[in-house]
Amino acid sequence: MSAFRSPPPRPLVASADEDLLDDLLRLLAAAGAEPEVATGGPALRRAHREAPLVLLGADVLASAPVRGLPRRPGVVVVAAQEPPAPVWAAAVEQGAERVAVLPADEGWLVSRVASALRRPVDRGRLVVVGGSCGGAGVSTVAAALALTAAPGGDGVLLVDTDGWGGGLDLLLGAERDEGLRWPDLAGLRGRVAGDALMAALPEVEGVSVLAASRSAPGEVAAEALTAVVEAARTGGWPVVVDLPRTAGPEVAAAVLVEADLAVLVVPARLRAASAARLLVEPGGDGRPAAWSAAQLVVRPVAGGLSADEVADVVGRPVLGELGTDRSALPRGEQGRPPQVGARSPLGALSRRLLAELAAVDGAAA
Repeated sequence: MSAFRSPPPRPLVASADEDLLDDLLRLLAAAGAEPEVATGGPALRRAHREAPLVLLGADVLASAPVRGLPRRPGVVVVAAQEPPAPVWAAAVEQGAERVAVLPADEGWLVSRVASALRRPVDRGRLVVVGGSCGGAGVSTVAAALALTAAPGGDGVLLVDTDGWGGGLDLLLGAERDEGLRWPDLAGLRGRVAGDALMAALPEVEGVSVLAASRSAPGEVAAEALTAVVEAARTGGWPVVVDLPRTAGPEVAAAVLVEADLAVLVVPARLRAASAARLLVEPGGDGRPAAWSAAQLVVRPVAGGLSADEVADVVGRPVLGELGTDRSALPRGEQGRPPQVGARSPLGALSRRLLAELAAVDGAAA
């Protein structure tokens, strides 16, 4: 599974009645759900806490493990026949939203399970890639990261925030593809349907790209950027944002404060490393810098600093280095996506970044 995505939510089923359990597993399969079955112990308590929906068989309502569970929303009691009064009383005590009686309520139960799986938001991860100076290779790294993460998933959104940069779609060879560009979304505010957004963008190798327009360049509004990123993440799509050094503070804050991983590309030169230090250090008022949580990626330069020297100047450890890829420049000029194979420098770096994202996600779980 991609590091960009959390495991799918699993409903909890608690029942010792084999016939009822068989019926519930059949109905859950029809709803596209793989449940977790537990009737007691730590597994029951954990699943009861984490599951998007809890299905309690009427047969276990009086058991000590179930009676000891705290009240929570999203609990349904399921019975194979019209239950007697004690079952109704126990269901009320559990805070159940409904007592579903099979087979009469099968249709409702399948719909309820499907709704529960949609409701807990499996938010897409957000990675922001920036540079300590111009020409650091930020766009190439962002595109490579999105291309590396795309296989095996439902797609990745790559967002270009440089309204005067000529268009990130050029880097993917999608400049002639039909689809929306930033001018079409300039006035975007509030909630946006993520599936409609993704379907309306140019797509290359699983990466949907929202790029600047060469015919109508202009600044990307922070509110529109927030709406786009939130729409994709709410729909479960991971997002990679290419954030240029020239981005205004509102645009930078719109994504950096929500980023699961911020990557700062630093050429191995003294001035570039010194600029990176300014980006990660708190300001004079003591407030955290926008890039305060950034991970460093060093781009080696002939005759420049070593990775250790860059780390010393910036005051941060270096997560990875971007090795020399002689194909990157000609491929970019020819409108061909960067190479991200296992042996390519960009592919190796992207996998290192995805591993870091998985580690950050695991630590937060």
